Amino acid sequence: MTILQLVRGFWSHLTVRRKRQLGVLVVLMVLASFAEVLSLGAVLPFLGVLTQPDEVFSHPAIQPLLSWLHITNPQSLLLPITLSFIFAALLAGGMRLLLLYVQTKLSFVIGADFSYQIYRRTLYQPYAVHVSRNSSEVISGVTTKVSMIINYFLMPILILIGSAVVLAAILIALLAVNPLMSLAAFLGFGAIYGVVILVTRNRLAVCSQSIATESDQVVKVLQEGLGGIRDVLLDGLQETYCQKYRLADIPLRHALASSVIIGGSPRFAAEALGMAFIAILAYVMAQQEGGLTGAVALLGVLALGAQRMLPVLQQGYQSIVQLRSGRHALEDALGLLGQPINMKIYDQSARELPFERSIRLENLGFRYNTQSPLVLQDLNLSIAHGSRIGFIGATGSGKSTLLDIFMGLLSPTTGRLWIDDVPLGPATQRAWQHHIAHVPQSIYLADASIAENIAFGLPASQIDMDRVRQAARQAQIADHIESLAEGYDAYVGERGVRLSGGQRQRIGIARALYKRAKVIVFDEATSALDNETESAVMDAIDGLGQDLTILMIAHRLSTLRRCDWIVELSRGRIVRMGTYVDIVGQGQD
Repeated sequence: MTILQLVRGFWSHLTVRRKRQLGVLVVLMVLASFAEVLSLGAVLPFLGVLTQPDEVFSHPAIQPLLSWLHITNPQSLLLPITLSFIFAALLAGGMRLLLLYVQTKLSFVIGADFSYQIYRRTLYQPYAVHVSRNSSEVISGVTTKVSMIINYFLMPILILIGSAVVLAAILIALLAVNPLMSLAAFLGFGAIYGVVILVTRNRLAVCSQSIATESDQVVKVLQEGLGGIRDVLLDGLQETYCQKYRLADIPLRHALASSVIIGGSPRFAAEALGMAFIAILAYVMAQQEGGLTGAVALLGVLALGAQRMLPVLQQGYQSIVQLRSGRHALEDALGLLGQPINMKIYDQSARELPFERSIRLENLGFRYNTQSPLVLQDLNLSIAHGSRIGFIGATGSGKSTLLDIFMGLLSPTTGRLWIDDVPLGPATQRAWQHHIAHVPQSIYLADASIAENIAFGLPASQIDMDRVRQAARQAQIADHIESLAEGYDAYVGERGVRLSGGQRQRIGIARALYKRAKVIVFDEATSALDNETESAVMDAIDGLGQDLTILMIAHRLSTLRRCDWIVELSRGRIVRMGTYVDIVGQGQD
């Protein structure tokens, strides 16, 4: 993508309010440039009064002002001119500070907007999208690459615009004083930066790609090392992951360092050229009639103008370097910002979907993408409301994928899933999911209290503690929780590290029971429980009533003893279906 395309993409994601604020910022930049011109223009009369007061006093242009101020001699000019110069300098400095404040605050507020939007759009993506990509890319996009949008795109763009406005104002002021010398200075300084931009263009493109790629890799290594810390410690893999981190981090640091060096180096050549230019100019003026004394004011204005011009040129150049360095990171961030959301699916006000008779599969098939083989094919199955259905099959037979389709997380590639007589689709997905609670084999626990984990996603102030206690009793975890000093307010630690595997699973079951759903899906959810606890949990679930429909994949076949039907899958097809007695009687226990 070109810089212009990136700017258009960036602009399209701004809110109307932010666009207006950026418009105000541009106006502020123009006002700051006028302040710069005013401060630069005040130098000439100030130096003139210091060196040639009689000549300034007799100048026709200021006679009306002298008459209005009642100034009758050259010496009386010194105080008002000095005060005017001080006011102009303070005004220019104040405007620069105000511009810096507004520019920085607005940049980081826009960064917060973008970070929120990336996170929001990512959370609203279909389950199939989440399982198809590495979460480190998203985390890097929300954190690192949004920061790069601020530091390597938005701030440089604003600085570049501000620099261009201020530079134009300074140049106009200098041209009014001495067109030939001013134009020569501007072209000389501009040529230095132009040559450097051409020479470093390819190098900056390489740095940009490296920054975008390696920042993803750094987050990925951090996630893997810390997420699998038990295996890392057990297998002594610390040095392996340290080396992986170093191999990702060092190229990133080198690329960032190269960008900084390329961005800062022309300044010194331009400063040296500026000093040489002023020295040559002073020499030429000293050879002319009247000597250097008559040209001090002019020389001072040009010297101050060059002194103001150089930092502005440097800022503009550095902004171009940063834009080129952050180009690929911005492309990645804009890609995440552009993720589509079908809000009809997530409409919380969607009408309720009745479930009174059955869930029905009709010639259902599924594949994850067009290149992959069918995971499920030609499935026809009817599950009565209130029944208990177990699913068995070898690893890779499609059991978990089928449950994901039952829950509306994945959409069938072929065929349909019906709830009573209503097909499950985007318009009915969210309403159907209101009926469902899911208990996976690996329970995610937030670093929060036990009560907050059972009533997952609810603010603490909205938690019904009576329901929490009831769900904990049904999941056979209440005795353990109530034996803790802090009870239901005890924190579980990151990912439930302070709990055993069986305790984590029972909290996951309590979470599903707290929801009081019509359908509970167990995906090997009791695998970490001993036989006695598992039996007690299943007894409690059986006691919830005949209106509860249960779909279950079990680690142990004995777990499915209470199921009405057991469905066996093989290579994505239903190969057998029968009662527990039928299946066990055929040697499958």
